[in-house]
Amino acid sequence: MDALYTRSGRLLQRSGNHLHARSGRYLGQLQNGKVFDPDGRYCGTIVGDRVVYRTIDSAATVAASAAAACPASVNADRSGTTLWGIEPPFTD
Repeated sequence: MDALYTRSGRLLQRSGNHLHARSGRYLGQLQNGKVFDPDGRYCGTIVGDRVVYRTIDSAATVAASAAAACPASVNADRSGTTLWGIEPPFTD
């Protein structure tokens, strides 16, 4: 599993095209550099190893998705960044 982080530095787990929270809960799918929740709504854009919410990309949608939960991670968060955008609406 690869690690991604939110704008504020919260750890996210990436497994192929699926994104999970630190707790292992399924957050959504990755497609064309964007993250979409299980209902297919836009949740963020991937910029390097960060996920930030950008209103300019928010009109994008995809088909709904589902995936099983994954094991929780014990890796540490990182410090926040000043990337353009806001914190994505993920819950943990």
